[in-house]
Amino acid sequence: MAVPARILIVDDHPLFVEALQRAIVSAFPDTETRDAVSIEAAKKVLDSRTPFDVVLLDLALPGTRGFEGLLELRKLHPSLPIVVVSALEDPRIVQDVMRYGAAGFISKSADRSEIASALKDVMEGSLTLPKGYKPPEAPANSEARGDLVHRLKMLTPKQLSVLRMLRQGLLNKQIAHELQIEETTVKAHVSEILRKLNVSSRTQAVIEAQKIDFESVIGETDDKI
Repeated sequence: MAVPARILIVDDHPLFVEALQRAIVSAFPDTETRDAVSIEAAKKVLDSRTPFDVVLLDLALPGTRGFEGLLELRKLHPSLPIVVVSALEDPRIVQDVMRYGAAGFISKSADRSEIASALKDVMEGSLTLPKGYKPPEAPANSEARGDLVHRLKMLTPKQLSVLRMLRQGLLNKQIAHELQIEETTVKAHVSEILRKLNVSSRTQAVIEAQKIDFESVIGETDDKI
C-alpha cells in the first residue's frame, strides 16, 4: 500500500489542523505534515523543491470565495491530488468539488478511521467521497453550469488570481501591485478573462464568477424544495 510521505494541510483553524495532524500521524506515523493558512501561503509552500503527495484543502479560507482556491491550486499543480476537507457537506458542493478536479471530499465531521481510509484511497489513485454520498439530481440549468466550469478551467493561474481580485473590487493598479506585475499586463489578463468567460465587461465577469460561490450552488434547487 502506498503511504503519503508529505501532506500539506491548508486551513486557517489551528484546532482543526492539529486534530487532522493527529489523525494522519495515527494512521501514518512516518508521514510529515505541513500547514498553510491561506491559498497564497499554500502556493509558496508548494513552490518549494520538496514534493508533496496530497493537499488537504479547506474551502472557506481568508481571501478566497467559493471554489477559487481549489481552481488556483488545481491549475498550478495538475498532477497533485487535492482533497477538500470541509464542513460544507451539501451534495451539490461535493459534486462541484469533483467537477473542479479534486481527488475527493472529506467531511470535517469524519473520524480518524474515515480520514485514514480516504487518504489510502487517494494514494492508490482512487477518488474518495463521504460515506452515503449520493449525487444530487441535476437542476434545470446544469448544462449551463457545466459550461461555466469548462470556461473557468480555461483560465491560467494568473488569470484566476486577477479574477479573484476583480471580485474583491480591486482596480487594475491595485491588482498590479498585489501581483507585482505591470498594469498593462493586468489589462491583458482582464481582456483574456472576458474572452474566455464570453462576457463583455468586468462587471459581467464578476457576475459569472459569483456562480461558483457556495450560496449560488446551494440555491440552485432551493426553489424546488
